[in-house]
Amino acid sequence: MDRRQSGQIVVQHPSSDEIRSPEPLLDDVSLGIIRELQIDGRRPFTTIAKTVGLSEAAVRQRVQRLIDAGVMQIVAVTDPLRVGLHRQAMIGVRVDGDVRDVASKLASSNEIDYVVICSGAYDLLVELTARDDEHLLDVINSQIRAIPGVRSTDTFVYLRLEKQTYAWGT
Repeated sequence: MDRRQSGQIVVQHPSSDEIRSPEPLLDDVSLGIIRELQIDGRRPFTTIAKTVGLSEAAVRQRVQRLIDAGVMQIVAVTDPLRVGLHRQAMIGVRVDGDVRDVASKLASSNEIDYVVICSGAYDLLVELTARDDEHLLDVINSQIRAIPGVRSTDTFVYLRLEKQTYAWGT
């Protein structure tokens, strides 16, 4: 829900505090900084500064502002296979009742990486990683199907991850 308040746009999210943004966060310079960090999240601010035409201090401030606003985060991305998680799957979930309640419960699971409320054949799409097929079965039965309101699930086991990118929005 958006509402205007004293010349600023206030964006309210059900699960977050109000975020006030008096100016657009994503100008060309900010997008350039994000692109540089998507290539290498450890890239020095001095290197980024030369690329985008700002001082190192200005880049540091912009990065912090983007992080504080929830526009981006800088994280380590692991390869599930190399950390012992040999089974990945997408689960289509059909829900009776309030889909947000079920989504919230699913989001609390350590094995579940993404929970998306959607339209179409499924109410939710859930991506998860598991050690093996037995672990996958356990997660589906004890953490997904056991939630009140879950009517049915369809499991799509990943055979090979052909493409995975984190270059959204740039």
